[in-house]
Order: sequence, then structure tokens, then C-alpha cells
Amino acid sequence: MTTPAVPVHLVKGEDPSLVQDALSRIIHELAGDDAFAIEDVSDAPEPVAAAVDACRTLPFLADQRIVVLRDVGRFRTEELVSLSEYLDDPSPTAVLVLAAGGGQTSQKLTAAVRKVGHVTDVTVPAGKGRATWIADQLKGARVKLERAAADQLSTHLGEDTGRLPGLLAMLAAAYGDGAKLGVEEIEPFLGDAGGVAPWDLTDAIDSGATELAINQLHRMVAGGERHPLVVMATLHRHYASMLRLDGSGVTNENEAAALLGAKPYPAKKALNQSRRLGRAALGRAIELLAAADLDLRGASAWPEELVLEVLVARLSRLAPRAGARTHS
Repeated sequence: MTTPAVPVHLVKGEDPSLVQDALSRIIHELAGDDAFAIEDVSDAPEPVAAAVDACRTLPFLADQRIVVLRDVGRFRTEELVSLSEYLDDPSPTAVLVLAAGGGQTSQKLTAAVRKVGHVTDVTVPAGKGRATWIADQLKGARVKLERAAADQLSTHLGEDTGRLPGLLAMLAAAYGDGAKLGVEEIEPFLGDAGGVAPWDLTDAIDSGATELAINQLHRMVAGGERHPLVVMATLHRHYASMLRLDGSGVTNENEAAALLGAKPYPAKKALNQSRRLGRAALGRAIELLAAADLDLRGASAWPEELVLEVLVARLSRLAPRAGARTHS
């Protein structure tokens, strides 16, 4: 990707690693190896004022001045007035590079940048879009992964997609540009498994795959850094949705979506699983959740991890095996 020749750039996204990676690339493409051209004002006493002043100052020992301001989400809209005014008449001898972080980036600032500059959005799409995003990253990588290696990499990263650019760069440094790598070559570089989405855990529980469900639980708590009570809230919502559908008279995914206030696809999953479990198993699930909730809040001396592991194992065993029939 070539960086456009514009007076201002904004890098936005939710993953700090991806924002930093894109920011570094843009700065390098703009300044090359000319360290004199770069002025990072992110830690100045008054960063916004410092950024505007630096942009208005003629470059020294360089053709243009690259002014960097990170974590623009930390500034309130009123603090960005001088920056917005600058963007109405940007200096021809400076390029301002802004990076998201520190909070929600001002929509007014984003709109102002779009008028005269370029916005690089490194947000990773959810669902199927995530797989497409990873495939695009792999296509542009300096190394080529065999299908099995690419699949293992995607599964291993889980939600921790911010590690992907650095991991690909590490593989290129280790094996050289153009190297074709299989599972054996990439495994030593993978490190700890990344977090997984909540539905990866609930899907495993619903399918009755106890071992997989516990593995997904570990990745949520460790790789995803979710507090045990957050995991409990996820499970409570999951079974509460099924309980609402049980005996409601709902017959299809659209009716289920309307009742739950959810999108049709997750509503359909909840409806189907509610039917598979039946009223007795749903009631047992609620009892297990209530007991585990009390245990996490001090009713048991068990460690939090053990409470969740036992809960997930018991919930997964409520799922009917293939060919089993349930009765409401």
C-alpha cells in the first residue's frame, strides 16, 4: 500500500497493535530514513497546540516536517478546535499524522481529516469478514503459508488478530522473503493461543463438545483476558435467551429475533438449541449457572477457574447426543 501525498493522515482502529503497525508504516513511507523530518508531540504538555505549532513551523534539514500525534481519542471536541482550524488551511511543508487511541476519536475530527487528507481504518471485521481480512493479510505477506498452516494460524490467533502483522514479519525474518511455510515451520513462533469470541464457547457447549468447550473457556479467560464474571454474564445471556423462547410459541427465526431483540442468525441458533435441550435441561442449566455464580462470589473455596471449568463441563453434557430426542 502506498501512502497518499496529503497534508494529514488519521489511523483509526480498535486494536492498538494494528494502529501502531499502520502508523509506523505511514511514517516510514513519508520520512524514509530521515529522522530529522519527524517530530512526535504526543507527550508534549499541550499536545494539540504543539502539533499545530510544529505544522506551522518550517522544516529544518528536511523537505517536509512529519508531525505525529498519538492517542487522539483522549482529547475532547473543544480541545481539538485549533486542530480543526488548522485543517481548514494546512501547511504545504508539513504532514500531520494522527493515531487513534485513548478513547473514542472525535467524529468531527475524522470528518475534517477526510476532507483534506486520508483515513486508514485498520478495524478487523467481525464474523466472516475476519476470515477475509486474515486472507488478505496473508496474500500480501512476504512469506507464503500452506493451507494447513494458514488455518492453524487463524485458529490459534482467535480474536488476537493484532499479532498477525508482527508474526508474519517474524516469519519473514526467520525464513526469508518468498519462503513457503507449513505447520512445522510456523509452530515455534505462535506463542500462547489468542482469545476467542463468546460464541466460540457457547457453540462448543451447545454441540456437547466438552473438551473443546473447556479449551475455548481457557482461551477466553487467558488469551482474551475476560474476567470470570464476564464469562458468567455471557453464559447467563445465552441460556436466558433460550429460556425466553421455550414455550413462547415462536415458530421461526424472525419471530425469535423480534422477541429477543436480536439479529435473525443468533436468534435462530437460540431457537434451535432451545428445542434441542427442552424445558428440563434448560431448567437444569439455570440451576447450574445460579450455583456457579454464588461460588464465584465466595460461596465456595474453589478457584474461579475450577468453578468455570466444572460449570462448562456440566452445561456441555446437557446437550443431547446425536439421535437423542427431547421433550418440552
